[in-house]
Amino acid sequence: MGELQRELAEFAAARRWEPYHTPKNLVTALGVEVAELAEIFQWLTPEESARVMEDPGTAERVADEVADVLAYLLQFCEVLGIDAPAALEAKIERNERRFPVTVSDEKGGGAVGETDGCDAAPGKANRHSSE
Repeated sequence: MGELQRELAEFAAARRWEPYHTPKNLVTALGVEVAELAEIFQWLTPEESARVMEDPGTAERVADEVADVLAYLLQFCEVLGIDAPAALEAKIERNERRFPVTVSDEKGGGAVGETDGCDAAPGKANRHSSE
């Protein structure tokens, strides 16, 4: 990741874009790129979305948007001094504590509406690792 961040920084420096690469601008650009990725999937059924990479043209669009999202995220992290892999590892560890595997989860349970983890509100389903 560090090498990719260096390449992106060199690319921006060669074009004198650093003044524009503020945290606000980068996170805004990141949001735009995420929206462009979401647009590809917007009206697809779950089944169609699972097969999106089977069409070469659509697969290329998805890969391009993923690259844009990753590029802006890495630049955002670089500007703020965030070690992205370390931040992700810390988040995974917190989520492992927040959402321990229960007996029902091990048996294929964990239905929507169950309480997830020790700090979730009763009856609140929380299946997002980012929360």
